[in-house]
Amino acid sequence: MIDQKVETAIEAALTAFSKYSSFNAAPFADVLGEVFDSEEDFMSKVAMLDEVFDDYQQLEALREVFFDLLMINFFSADVKKLEEDYLDTPEWEAIEEDTLDRGTELLNLLLYLNECEDEEIEPGLEDYLKEFLLVDEDEFQDEYRIYEPVIAHQVLMESPVDEIHKVAVKLPEDSELKELFYPIMCFFQNTAPSTEVKNNIADNAVDKEFDMAVLEILISFR
Repeated sequence: MIDQKVETAIEAALTAFSKYSSFNAAPFADVLGEVFDSEEDFMSKVAMLDEVFDDYQQLEALREVFFDLLMINFFSADVKKLEEDYLDTPEWEAIEEDTLDRGTELLNLLLYLNECEDEEIEPGLEDYLKEFLLVDEDEFQDEYRIYEPVIAHQVLMESPVDEIHKVAVKLPEDSELKELFYPIMCFFQNTAPSTEVKNNIADNAVDKEFDMAVLEILISFR
């Protein structure tokens, strides 16, 4: 099964990637849609997804964010076909262990946006940090460490996007948010951007094809 929002996000991401790169990724929406919609188990879908990216290295930048989409699709659609307590089973624990090094922090943000929709609230950076990630709680200091660049630069919500760019390029190479900082901050600054705003974001992007693909994924989940 494929969740409607995930399907829309796939198409939006590939269209944006194509717009800002020399590679036309749009036709791969059907190929990847078939992977997501497959009746295979989750790890088989992961293998199928990786095969697509292995065959088309021009898409490599999107591999791990598409893993995030595959995971969110599992939580939104595939799990409905399984037993109610499947996420508490040893089988799922083994899958989590096998995929510890996969994906990005985009998954947490997509889970948050789904929660916002369920609770009918507007997404916001402070709400995401404090109410969803619980970065102020002692037992969630891993989240605090990961999101420290965001926490320290919340003032950017009131700044031009070129200021977000300046901070993004200076983040340490080992920061887990290095690649995602710019699109995440731009999204929270304006969760429903106009075409003019999107163009400005693209003009100031760190990596246009990646940043705009991620931004379109987030907008699709908004």
